[in-house]
Amino acid sequence: MKKLFLFLLLFCFSFSGFSQIVKDSVLSRKMDKYRDLTISVPASYSKDSKKTYPLLVLLDGDYLFDAFNGALSYGNYWDDLPETIIVGLHQNGNNERYDDCKIDESTGLPEGKGEKFFEFIGGELLPYIQSKYRVGNFKIIAGHDVTAGFMNLFLYKDQPLFNAYINLSPELSTEMEVRIADRLSAQKENIFYYLSSADGDIKKMRENIALLDTNIKSVSNPNLNYKYDEIKGASHYSLVLYSIPNALYQFFASYKPISTDEFQQKIVKLESGYVDYLKNKYEVLEKTIGIKMPIRVNDFKAIEAAILKNKAYGEFEQLAQLSSKSYPKAMLSEYHMARYYEFNGDMKRAVKSYQNAFSLEPIGDLTKDMMLAKADELRGQIKK
Repeated sequence: MKKLFLFLLLFCFSFSGFSQIVKDSVLSRKMDKYRDLTISVPASYSKDSKKTYPLLVLLDGDYLFDAFNGALSYGNYWDDLPETIIVGLHQNGNNERYDDCKIDESTGLPEGKGEKFFEFIGGELLPYIQSKYRVGNFKIIAGHDVTAGFMNLFLYKDQPLFNAYINLSPELSTEMEVRIADRLSAQKENIFYYLSSADGDIKKMRENIALLDTNIKSVSNPNLNYKYDEIKGASHYSLVLYSIPNALYQFFASYKPISTDEFQQKIVKLESGYVDYLKNKYEVLEKTIGIKMPIRVNDFKAIEAAILKNKAYGEFEQLAQLSSKSYPKAMLSEYHMARYYEFNGDMKRAVKSYQNAFSLEPIGDLTKDMMLAKADELRGQIKK
């Protein structure tokens, strides 16, 4: 099973999803040198000049970029993960990455080149990316071992630059096991934190990570979204391939369309409020990760099915109001109103709504022929 998983993930590395891969560099005046970048620009980027995207900044971009880009491309293909701007920062092997992440052992804070690198990310790299690309409010940073430990320093700021942190077997600096938990406890905005290790990880790092996990689990903060993975049968390096999709699906859980399990376990069991559930799902998406999007047609279909199954026909009127906002030129709203009238016994108005739907744009599996057929079917039921 694990071998199959690794094969599929490696396969998806080559799946570009039509995103554009750009090589770039940014001049760091703090470090007095150019820093190389690999950037993945979403496929839809040029189609909508107002659309913004989540940002994922990768330390150790030399080897993490392909893994993250492949997972995001594959997830987006199935509409499980959103398109994301990915910025991989090259660190050219261990010498540069250790220089970048230099920390004072007594204080646990960046020093020397490490301090300059810290200031470069916040004061030069992020402003450069934000000036060049349409970056939304949701920003993720990820790293592996020494870079994962280093990126946690951004949590120490009163207003962290990133909303979400992907820690792949982090090498934790002085008192970080305690400080991170304290900082996560103090966050007043939504904060996402993913942490992973493996049973084959480096022993000292694994012990420190386990202590950090214990401390974070004691945090009581409704704004914290936290997950820890201890991956069985993996090493310090192979855990990366297991962790990446787990972290992404954790952070973007609110993005996923309504699944069969969600429908059966949550929606259909409600006594009422099916339309409210749908509205809330997309409001949470916008609030937590800053993505505002039309409600998916299939999600409308799921709510329609719940209404029919529970005979809550009055909610079709609310559903029509919601579908009109998402698809004002399509026939979906008139179709929902027709269903409302039909199940309330007003066949004349139902026929009229089906006829109105015929003049609008087809959407999903709703067609003009279907609207005419429904109108003809109900016309015969109208009492003269």
